[in-house]
Amino acid sequence: MKMESENFSKTRIPYGTWGSSYFPSWQSSALAEVNIGQFAGEAMNKILGIRKVPNNILDYLVIGSTIPWHWKFWNAPLVASCLGKRVPGYHIEQACATGLQAVFAAASEIESNSHDIVGVLTFDRTSDSPVGVFPERRSHRRTEVLADVWDNFGFDPATGNSMLKTAGLAARKYKVDRNEVDELALFRYQQYFETKESGFLEKVLVPLEVLNLQGKRLGTIDDDTGIRNLTKSDLRAMRELDTCVTAGTQTHAADGMATLLVTTIDKAHELSTKPEIDIKIIGKSEIRTSPSLMPEAPAFAVEKLLSRTGLTMDDMAVVKNHNPFAVNDVVFANVVGYDWHKMNNTGCSLVWGHPQGPTLTRIVIEALEEAVSIGGGYVLVFGCAAGDVGIAAIFKVSNGGKI
Repeated sequence: MKMESENFSKTRIPYGTWGSSYFPSWQSSALAEVNIGQFAGEAMNKILGIRKVPNNILDYLVIGSTIPWHWKFWNAPLVASCLGKRVPGYHIEQACATGLQAVFAAASEIESNSHDIVGVLTFDRTSDSPVGVFPERRSHRRTEVLADVWDNFGFDPATGNSMLKTAGLAARKYKVDRNEVDELALFRYQQYFETKESGFLEKVLVPLEVLNLQGKRLGTIDDDTGIRNLTKSDLRAMRELDTCVTAGTQTHAADGMATLLVTTIDKAHELSTKPEIDIKIIGKSEIRTSPSLMPEAPAFAVEKLLSRTGLTMDDMAVVKNHNPFAVNDVVFANVVGYDWHKMNNTGCSLVWGHPQGPTLTRIVIEALEEAVSIGGGYVLVFGCAAGDVGIAAIFKVSNGGKI
């Protein structure tokens, strides 16, 4: 029996007011040269303009990023100034779950009647990530140096393991076969390139210019650069970095931003390019699994969420996830009993890359757009974060009263 949550009964996501940059792989575009917070604010302003949404309707801003950027101390108020609208707001961060957490943080602002229209803006630049120097009185060296991207992905201070190691451990626990992992990765690449060819990505991804201080163009971000169209033989030739994990069956670091609006029922109707489309937030769950078993955590988060809502996988019209490793999807299929061929129909972060902060925001946008294209239904979005954390969320897209 379905028993949808009413925790977000006041909140809606207005259709067609969202957008994302393409995600160029790190060091491959002009995004490597600029302040990503400033770029994200300016990019959101352009996207709102393209969607015919005046930025002066915003009364709050939730931003999310995971990698330090210049003047990050000033967080949302600074980014809002770059957006061209001086509104209050704050910064949120939870590793790879940031993009989804920001959406729910914005929804909480609506549900509490604190604000009417909240902008969600997530971004990260893995290119040339900063190095921090930390005084540590309990360290033998007294001063520790941390390269933010490399060291955090290569070492979990709670376990001593890398993120790549979590995939290998999960593959061994579930007796995952490398042939299936390679087959899945190849299928995910085919999904992405078929979707790109269809023109679907143009509905959600926006080409963006990058300018220098003088206003001269440094480049245009108009492609998910760094993606190779791999073949089965390419994948089989790659050596294992850990059990069932190769260069072709894991994601890559990238740069980018993604944005959407969260608002009230009445305002969503006013702002949406298709007012007949209603997008509700049903609920969210999070879970921690055993240390260094990150790929299994999203499956448990999904099971928890389905149990709480009374919904089943058969109720889901769209299933999409953040999968830094192909192993994630194989484990999910094993735990939940779901055919991995039926998910990630329009692409996924395994293929187009992982700038962390905006990754799950782009996934939400693509998933909602896919649901609209098929006439509505329940949308399941999930992913992993920080070594052993899983997060999942369900949305409901109604098109003219239909689901």
